Amino acid sequence: MPKVVRYGLVGTGLMAGEHIRNLAVTPGAVVTAIADPVEQSLEWARKTLGGKADGVTAFTDSAALARSGLVDAVIVSSPNYTHRSVLEPLFDAGLAILCEKPLATTLDDARWVAEQADRATAPFWTAMEYRYMPPAVEFIAQVHAGRVGDLRMLSIREHRFPFLKKVGDWNRFAHNTGGTMVEKCCHFFDLMRFITGSEAVRVYCSGAMDVNHLDERYDGRRPDIIDNSYTTVEFANGVRAMLDLCMFADGAENQEEITAVGDQARLDVLIPEGAIVFSPRVGRGATKQVERRVVAVDPTALKVGTHHGSTFYEHQRFIAAVRGEGSVEVTAHDGLMAVAIGTAAEISAREKRVVELAELGF
Repeated sequence: MPKVVRYGLVGTGLMAGEHIRNLAVTPGAVVTAIADPVEQSLEWARKTLGGKADGVTAFTDSAALARSGLVDAVIVSSPNYTHRSVLEPLFDAGLAILCEKPLATTLDDARWVAEQADRATAPFWTAMEYRYMPPAVEFIAQVHAGRVGDLRMLSIREHRFPFLKKVGDWNRFAHNTGGTMVEKCCHFFDLMRFITGSEAVRVYCSGAMDVNHLDERYDGRRPDIIDNSYTTVEFANGVRAMLDLCMFADGAENQEEITAVGDQARLDVLIPEGAIVFSPRVGRGATKQVERRVVAVDPTALKVGTHHGSTFYEHQRFIAAVRGEGSVEVTAHDGLMAVAIGTAAEISAREKRVVELAELGF
């Protein structure tokens, strides 16, 4: 693969804009094609491309883009429910692919994508930006290095703003997104698997739509997406993990807080503050010996993205894989397993019961 990599983008809405800004500061990356059936979305992409838009060819679908011969790699950021149909011609064309999360909205489609990716000769990468937030990277490295001792408990809190507006408000309904626990939370279930180094065996989720979107109607239908939940995931190696999600907590100082507790210490990371807090066990009554430091993030990475710089770092790894200079770090199988845990959580919340991953074929 030449040093210059020609990129196409399929789906040119909000997330595509972030990818375009990050590609603009990725050495050797050039956008040559975009595809979206909605003209307004194509215009958003052209606006983000700025003066480089004149050299970019627009298409209405991924099949036409794949046939064009204009690209080496494609970023898929189309609505969740379109991923399988969008990916089919891209796989057929043998293109390198970075596919936004979730991999798909159903387990059948996610399994299909994973199977195709296994057969493909070009890299396939599931976009899990949260792995690449610099404070999270440092936090994970310390956990894996044994700083907390034997990891026993992992908790993730995301207290944030409601779902953003999308074209046609497609993200207001679970049949389009896979449900909040798939659409939003697959990031965190992926982090749980990555940090624990194990696979989930059972899931319990208590969640509901209690505040957001209650007065919205689309063709007479009210949205049906969870806006707050607690999810407990038990892993095969005995580690328990918990996700605390609230999407009506706009005023929280830190949007994400991740805590790992082992038999020797507790470790926290706070984002966007960037602080890592180490709290070793000292015994009751002893003086606490808490250490706190802030992980720096490249200002350029922060400027071009909204995920605390993570999209920038993700793109540097992906382009290396496309060039054959690095390996795929987040596989289609990783994407499939994140969808599986999210699907189990959606079932659990609706049916108010524990869901075994074995029920879903895992």
